[in-house]
Amino acid sequence: MPRPVSAIPNLGPASEAAFARAGIGSAEEIEAMGADAAYLRLLQSGTRPHFIGYYVLVMGLQGRPWNNCQGAEKQALRAAFDALKAEAESTPSKEKDRSRLEAVLDEIGLLHPR
Repeated sequence: MPRPVSAIPNLGPASEAAFARAGIGSAEEIEAMGADAAYLRLLQSGTRPHFIGYYVLVMGLQGRPWNNCQGAEKQALRAAFDALKAEAESTPSKEKDRSRLEAVLDEIGLLHPR
């Protein structure tokens, strides 16, 4: 039986829900993809980029506490995050477009009753 995404250290229910929206349903899938590919998939599915979310994932896949990242390692992860963010922004995506549309519809009151 597959392990839930929240079985990865540092990840909880919010991460699990975000990965599910991106079509990733298990810890094994994330481990097989690696942090960069999994995080890129999140961004392409409409998740807003957040550096801490990225390095929490990297640290979790290494079995390290989320706050164990410092100095040159953190700077290298920031460069990788910025590259992933740029790639996601330059790649057309139906999911990303749908998320933007849903956000606008929600903002003007057409998606969810207030």
